[in-house]
This record gives sequence, structure tokens and C-alpha cells, in this order.
Amino acid sequence: MASGDLDALLRVTSTTYRGETPPDIAFGTYDGALGRLVLAVTGKGIAACSFESENAVFELLTRHVGRFIGPDARRLDPVRRELDAYFSGRLRAFATPVDLTLATSFARTVLQKTMAVPYGTTTTLEEIGASIGRPRALRAIGNALASNPVCVIVPCHRVVREDGGLGDYAGGPAAKQHLLNVEQRAAAAGR
Repeated sequence: MASGDLDALLRVTSTTYRGETPPDIAFGTYDGALGRLVLAVTGKGIAACSFESENAVFELLTRHVGRFIGPDARRLDPVRRELDAYFSGRLRAFATPVDLTLATSFARTVLQKTMAVPYGTTTTLEEIGASIGRPRALRAIGNALASNPVCVIVPCHRVVREDGGLGDYAGGPAAKQHLLNVEQRAAAAGR
């Protein structure tokens, strides 16, 4: 979707769209190594970095967060710069705060544990389950990771299968492998 199309979507679907007035939720995209990611930044932090379509993310935001949604480069560009630095192997930890409003309470617990997995390393569903006191909730943990609204920044890609397989990922297996490779190369190079 071109930026003019995004502006048209916002104008038509957001009843409170005000054009030049900064929105409550900054909404836009990032085109990078994995293709297009849909971004949303609230007053609390980044609420979406998603492989889903712009329409799907927009609908989730209007249903769960707020209706005054629009482009705001002042809030989106710092996230884009961090993503550029991350994909080039120059950034290990994102400074942008994360807003997990779009995640369920259980998913927030899982995703917060995932954020503690060190850059360049991996963990398993079983290890996440043990760390949150829910060692038998593997399916629920997998669902929480699959519904991660803030992919890449909340590193659910660092969770792999116990047998060493990649496991599922919202962006697909090639995207997950790419993210792991970026981190492993940068970690090995000492960046």
C-alpha cells in the first residue's frame, strides 16, 4: 500500500482522523530485509511491528487501543532507524519502549520472558514454560508467541523447538532464520 493509500485508509476508517494533528496512535510501515512490517506507536511505546496486513493491524488497534490513528514520522522514524540498525547487526537491544496492549495477559507474561532471552541466543518453549511456572502449557505458550503483536522487537524468533528445529514464526521460517542469522553473525563479530 502506497503512503497515499494509507492516508486514504486512515481518512475513511478513522472517524477522528484530523490530518495534520498528531494522532494518539502513530501508524505506518517499515520496508526492510523481511519485506513490509506494519508499525504502530502509542503513548506507551511500540504496540505493533507486524507481518499482518495494514488493514488487520489497523482493525486490531481501533478495537483494542483507540480510534485516532494516523501517520506521525516524529514517532515512527526512531523505530525505523532502530530496525535499520538491528538488521545491519549494529543494534542488540531496542530503546523504544514496548506496549503489549494488543497481547492477552498470559501472552504478556510469555513475551516479557522472551524479551529477557539474550541477543544471539535461543531458548525453547519448555524453558519459557519452566521460567513462568507453567511447564505443561506449551501449546498456550506457542499460541502466545504466534500472536506476538511486536515481532522482531519482542524477539519471539529466539524461541526454537527443543529438537533444534526452528518452529513456527509469523513471518515464516525464512524470516525467522534470517533474524537468527543476523544476531548470530553480529554476536560472533563482537558487535
